[in-house]
Amino acid sequence: MNPLWVLRTARLVLTPVGGTDLPDLQAIKGDPRVFAIMLGGVRSPQQTAEELANEVAHWGAHGFGWWAVRQTISAAFSRTRSAIERSGMSRDSGSQFVGITGLEERPDRRGIALRFALWPEAQGRGLAREAAAVALRFGHEQAGQRRIVAVARENNFGSRIVLGGIGMIECDSFVQNGYRMVMYESVASPPAPPAGASH
Repeated sequence: MNPLWVLRTARLVLTPVGGTDLPDLQAIKGDPRVFAIMLGGVRSPQQTAEELANEVAHWGAHGFGWWAVRQTISAAFSRTRSAIERSGMSRDSGSQFVGITGLEERPDRRGIALRFALWPEAQGRGLAREAAAVALRFGHEQAGQRRIVAVARENNFGSRIVLGGIGMIECDSFVQNGYRMVMYESVASPPAPPAGASH
């Protein structure tokens, strides 16, 4: 794995998804509390395994994709072992899996999209915003994507607050599966011409 693909914030470590993440991914993608409103809906364990294989290949081919999001134990909210097990969030010696974020081409060809999903127990602490912000910056600065979009249901105010909070601008709306969807975009400024370049 390219070490430049690993992202860190004050509280989080984001690593490109891989085989060791499969149990966590199957848990979160199979939970309707998290994935019922995600594009494609709740996944079966087999669907998640197939998606993971494609996501690993996508990283190798394109240099961007999905990350597993973990909160460092030193920054994690206080929680008993039984509460962690009830929530579905796994924990290793140094971090706690709280969700996923990623960049991928939307199947409707509206663009490269920023997506994120966190366990309900990890929401309301600014972690989604923290993860989405660093993923968006990676998309522009390291993956070379000038325009990145994101889509949320009109009534999904939590996600919409995150998207606005990281600087994405509402740019369109459309109906998908009977729901009004709001699209946001982030467009990076073109690089400045070299000093002394002719105009």
